[in-house]
Amino acid sequence: MNLARVSANGQITVPVEIRRLLRLKEGNKMLFIQKDNGEVIVNNSSLLALQEAQKAVEGTIFTEDEILEEVMRIRYGKAI
Repeated sequence: MNLARVSANGQITVPVEIRRLLRLKEGNKMLFIQKDNGEVIVNNSSLLALQEAQKAVEGTIFTEDEILEEVMRIRYGKAI
C-alpha cells in the first residue's frame, strides 16, 4: 500500500513504486477511470493508449511506410 498527500493546490506526489509500476516519466499524463462502484483506477494514459493500439492491430502486418503514413494522418490530418 502507498500513501500520498494532497497539497493545497490539489497536487500529489506519486510514490516511486507506483511510478515504476506505471512506467511514469516526467511529463506523462495520468488517466483516472471511475468505476460504477466508486473505485478509481489510475493508469499511464500513454501506456494504455499504446496497449490498446497494439491490441487493435494484433496479427496484422504493416510496412514501415504504412505506419508512418497513418501516424502523419492522425497527427496532421493528412498523408505524406
